[in-house]
Order: sequence, then C-alpha cells, then structure tokens
Amino acid sequence: MTQPSPGPATGPRDGSREVPEGAVDRGEDIRRSSPRAWFLIGRLVRLAVSLFVVVTASFLIVHLVPGDPVRSALGITADPAVVAARRTELGLDEPLLTQYLHYLGGVVSGDLGTSIISGDPVSSVIATRLPATAKLAGLAVLLTALTAFPVGMWMAVATHGGRRRGADLAFTGVTGVFTTIPDFLIGVGLVFVFAVTLPWLPPAGADTPASYLLPVLALALGPSCQLARIIRTETTRVLGQDHLRVARSKRLPARLLYLRHALPNVLTAGLTVGGLLFAALVGGSVLVENVFAWPGLGSSVVGAIVAQDYPLVQAIVLLLGAVVLVVNLVVDLALGLLDPRSTLTRS
Repeated sequence: MTQPSPGPATGPRDGSREVPEGAVDRGEDIRRSSPRAWFLIGRLVRLAVSLFVVVTASFLIVHLVPGDPVRSALGITADPAVVAARRTELGLDEPLLTQYLHYLGGVVSGDLGTSIISGDPVSSVIATRLPATAKLAGLAVLLTALTAFPVGMWMAVATHGGRRRGADLAFTGVTGVFTTIPDFLIGVGLVFVFAVTLPWLPPAGADTPASYLLPVLALALGPSCQLARIIRTETTRVLGQDHLRVARSKRLPARLLYLRHALPNVLTAGLTVGGLLFAALVGGSVLVENVFAWPGLGSSVVGAIVAQDYPLVQAIVLLLGAVVLVVNLVVDLALGLLDPRSTLTRS
C-alpha cells in the first residue's frame, strides 16, 4: 500500500522559532493593564532625552561661536599672561570634549559655574533674575488663557451657522494680523502709543504695578489671538456634534450648555496648542524684556551673549529649555487625565 504523504509543514520556513500563542501579546497586555503608568514612564523617558539634547545643544552653540570670552572680559589691553592664567582657571584651555564632560558633571551636581564677566556664581545670578521673568511669563500665560477661551468660544457661538459675517471677518482679520507680528514689534508699538505719544504708562522697568501692563500685553497679545482662533474653530466643530444638538434640544441654560458640554471637548485642543504656544512665549520674552529693560533672564542672556559669558548663557538657555519641556510634560499628563483613551494611543 502507498503510504500517505505527510501534510504541508505548518512551521515557519525561514528557520526562525515559532512564538507560542499568547506570548506575542504579553507585552501589550502588560502595557494595557496599567496604561497610565506606562504613559507616565514614556513621557519621563522623553523628558530625560530632551533635557540631554538641550544640555548638549546649549554647550555646543555657545562654544562654537568664534571669539575669546576671557579677552572680552579683561579687555584688549590685558597682559597675555593674565589672560592665559584666567583661561586655565576657567578650564577654557582644555579640549572641547573635556570641557563638555565637566559641564555635564556640573549640571548633574547642580554646579552651573561662575560668570566670566562678574565673577558671581551663575546660580545666584539666575536666582536674582528669575522672579522677574517668572512674574512676567506667569501674568502673560494667565492673560492669554483668560482672554482666548472666552473670546474664541463666544465668537464661535455668535457666528455659528453663518451668522454675523461682519463680526466673523473682523475677528479673523484682527487676530490674523496680531498673530503674524513679532512680540518685540508689538512691544515697540505699545511703547510708542502708551508711553511716548500718550504718556500714560512707564516705558521700562519693573518698579510699579503699572510697569507690568505693557510688557505683559506685548507678550500675551500674539498668543492670545492665535489661541482664540483655535478655540473658535474647535468650538464650532463641537457645536455641530450630536451630543450638543441633543443638549440644545433639552433647552438647557446657556451656562450648562457651553460650560458643561462644550468646554470639556474644547479644552483638550486648547491645552495642546497652549503647550506649543508656551514655548513661543518663552522665546518671545527674551526680546520683550530687552524692549522694556525688564530685569529678568531675557535681558541677562542677551548681555551674556554679547559678552560671551559662556557659563551664564549655557545656564539660562538650559533653564528656559527645561521649563518648556516640563510645561509640555504637564500638558501631556493633563491631556491624559482629560482623555484617558489618549494614554493608549499616544504612549
């Protein structure tokens, strides 16, 4: 009798081992069992990598700029022996890699170095200047949030369904103009109008509460307009969804309709864009502080760049970059809490 031929092989033909059923998805099951924990771990790992990139970039950008910071600090008539001794004291005569490793070790240990120009510890310079910048940025963020969300949602409600075309065009035009103008130009214009032409407000300094108005407005006006446009677009989209139609058919009060049903859906997009705008706001504060002679980190970093004060520039750039990264981490975590499904799709 003819023996039956063996059936076709069911194993892999490339010689690889067959993975037992269920083992492939084991890692996925573990991740799905605690999505928020894995979401947080992933964001913390990204933060650590981003901070390392910022540290390296701040070091290389400053050290690759041509010039001698010691000669700039001591003057062109300084004795060459004194210049050489100062360079040795600061470690600037060592190879670039050695300087980078020393700088990286100092950042890890909390030692940001000593200012080449003033001779003061960089940490003390930052501690002196940071409060002014924090107040300015905090007030600008608060003003942006308090104006963009109400204005954007109100415009969406007022122009929904093609109503009030004139208001729609005016809103789009005005916000579009202020979104494209740089912050420092807005600051110059505000100084010209409200401090020179109409001497109502002080043009510089941070001595009185009135001196905060112009720099905060210059810093917040562009981001407020940009965020208001996004909020208006998102609110218009939400107003067309079915659950809003059902809520409107129940004749709920406007306060409940828009704050309870519309705002939570708009908030997710607002936070996402707000995190990106915060980075632009931090960058804009550097120039705005110089326009208004604001005693903060922005004016300090510009002076340090001109004087080639390596330690001070590196520390301020690192601090501003770390603040942006931490704020974006907080925004990501807030989005994960508002929309738990994002912890699976974005981790």
